[in-house]
Amino acid sequence: MKIYGKNVAIERLNSKEKINKIYLSNNFNDNNILSLINKRNIVPIYLDNKKLDSMCKGLHQGIIIEVDDIKTYSFEEVIPSISKQYPLIVILDHIEDPHNFGAIIRSCESFGVDAIIIPNDRSVDITSTVVKTSTGTVDKVKIIKVPNLNMTINKLKKNGYWIVGTDMEGVDYTTIDYQDKIAIVIGNEGKGISRLVSENCDYLAKIPMVGTVNSLNASVACGIFLSEINRSRRQNG
Repeated sequence: MKIYGKNVAIERLNSKEKINKIYLSNNFNDNNILSLINKRNIVPIYLDNKKLDSMCKGLHQGIIIEVDDIKTYSFEEVIPSISKQYPLIVILDHIEDPHNFGAIIRSCESFGVDAIIIPNDRSVDITSTVVKTSTGTVDKVKIIKVPNLNMTINKLKKNGYWIVGTDMEGVDYTTIDYQDKIAIVIGNEGKGISRLVSENCDYLAKIPMVGTVNSLNASVACGIFLSEINRSRRQNG
């Protein structure tokens, strides 16, 4: 896949992840990035901006990097091996917007989430836009792909997790005790959490609001929940 943008490039160049090719605009002059490319002993391919524009759909800022597809994991590869006292998992119930997905990944990396679980179907995949929106943090969070969310939730429960769904009909999100193994469910941008997933949650929780808007962007809601969980655990730990 092709990833692009300066922040994503810096993250990838500073990592040990494989880079297949680097394409730069003919007038690319970011000395920091050029130095990182040189340290990796990679010879970039220089192209005009029109050619770079045809290679991706977003703002590439003069740099496109060709890499292997982002690795995803199975449930069994990740969940049983988490050794933290209070693991934190984020489940995405058919998120469709790549910008939302990328922003959620960024928040998950910032707040120490152990894994993100996404369904195989009817959900955005890990695209170049997702990688760019995540500012390169997609490599730092394990993403698990599963065939069925409800079966996965049941497996999490058997592993001792409490499932918290985000829903405007739920209890105040600050009243929940997060001192345990927790999996947060973030619903679809338009439909929210699906009925069966909602029924399978141990708690439904909402973020109280006072304005005229009665719902938040999925990535914003996710960030607020993760911040509260971290605050609560620090305060009560």
